[in-house]
Amino acid sequence: MGHNIAIDGPAGAGKSTVARKVAGRLGYIYVDTGAMYRAMALFLSRKGIGAEETEKIDKACEEADITIRYENGEQIVLLNGENVNGLIRTEAVSRMASGSSANPNVRARLVRLQQALAAKENVVMDGRDIGTCVLPEAEVKVYLTASVEIRARRRFDELAAKGGTGSLEEIAADIRERDHKDMTREISPLCQADDAVLIDTSHMGIDEAVEAVIALCARD
Repeated sequence: MGHNIAIDGPAGAGKSTVARKVAGRLGYIYVDTGAMYRAMALFLSRKGIGAEETEKIDKACEEADITIRYENGEQIVLLNGENVNGLIRTEAVSRMASGSSANPNVRARLVRLQQALAAKENVVMDGRDIGTCVLPEAEVKVYLTASVEIRARRRFDELAAKGGTGSLEEIAADIRERDHKDMTREISPLCQADDAVLIDTSHMGIDEAVEAVIALCARD
């Protein structure tokens, strides 16, 4: 049976970066749940199914077997046994994933696949409802957060480093809106699990946050 670490929190708190580094330190599998939703989107697109074709998605998604493994230190996303790493980052797949991920049956199918992976492997999984819904029995649960102002500044700096532009105020407003949607959505809203440890990264570097999670694992 696998040892599971669940990291939840709002957008921009550093969940994916921290989860990936923690997994690397511990030799666990980092489960990129977003990549799994993209793989599902690719599967549906190959079937010629559009994001709005709910009934077809409901039936087809059960045919997709999606998992993650590591080969030579690289995360490999497998769709029915095929390595689809090079196929799931396109704009077309992103658009499809945005629509198909809202389908309750897609979500239910992927949750089952994520739980199956976590049952047999040591994993670090991050998202919005990992500790509350996907891995409620995880041995270590973390709610990673940061103030809206700090998350907006991080996003602003990230965009600037890539040559992009954006208003700090607009970015902050977008983050507040996304937080509200995530926390009030009908299916699996974002919230801190009762037994999760709160880690506020507002005044922490990534390495400090990683060490804080590692310390919890050592205590477990």
